[in-house]
Amino acid sequence: MCTKKIAAVLRAISGSPHPKNFTSAVIVAAGLSERFGGKVTKQMTNVCGEPLLMHTVRAYEEADCIHEIIIVAKSVEIPVWQELVKKYDFKKVRAIVKGGHTRQISVLNGFEAIDTRAKYVAIADGARCLTTPDIINSVCRSAYKYKAATAAHRSTDTVKIADKKGFIDTTADRDTVWMAQTPQAFKVRLYRAAAYTALKKDIEVTDDNSLVESVGHPIRLVECGAQNIKITTREDLAVAEGILAERARARKEDQ
Repeated sequence: MCTKKIAAVLRAISGSPHPKNFTSAVIVAAGLSERFGGKVTKQMTNVCGEPLLMHTVRAYEEADCIHEIIIVAKSVEIPVWQELVKKYDFKKVRAIVKGGHTRQISVLNGFEAIDTRAKYVAIADGARCLTTPDIINSVCRSAYKYKAATAAHRSTDTVKIADKKGFIDTTADRDTVWMAQTPQAFKVRLYRAAAYTALKKDIEVTDDNSLVESVGHPIRLVECGAQNIKITTREDLAVAEGILAERARARKEDQ
């Protein structure tokens, strides 16, 4: 067997990136930040001296598996993001599109803007500014192998399922409970079928895994640790700043 064929076989087995696996990232940052509060949206809020969203975009810019980035933003913020993308010299950002009235519609707007060459799409919360290139690459590689994969973290807490009155109904098996994160990566054809089936049936979901689950396709869980949090409150922001500052110190020590 020639060297090229051996390499192709190894990539197929490992789920490694391949030039043909053109992967588009759709980063959603069009929310109102109601729980975050304040006059400035959380995506615009400075974290360690930079707008929160720029930390997220940088991770996807540096991830080997990502070929292009589509940002979904509030219409009033689009001009600001266009200037910041130029300032930070993000070369993978191909478009910044307007969000919709729900997250689900916002993702669909971004999805419709991806390159026609895209074979996979990685959908991300713009507010997960602690996502790393390693996390993104790990999830994408699993998607290349299984057609659908998601960043997640195994729960370390005991999870209680409540009844409608707010009392404990059952206790979930902690060994099977995972906290979903992003990116959530899918084969483009699979995601398109799931998204438009949900639209036709008027199905509303809180994450993109649920869309793919609704058409019966299995999704591979990829352990990505506890740090990949979504910034929702001011308290989360303080945690993120601490982690980013520690990472910056660690990089300086390694140099």
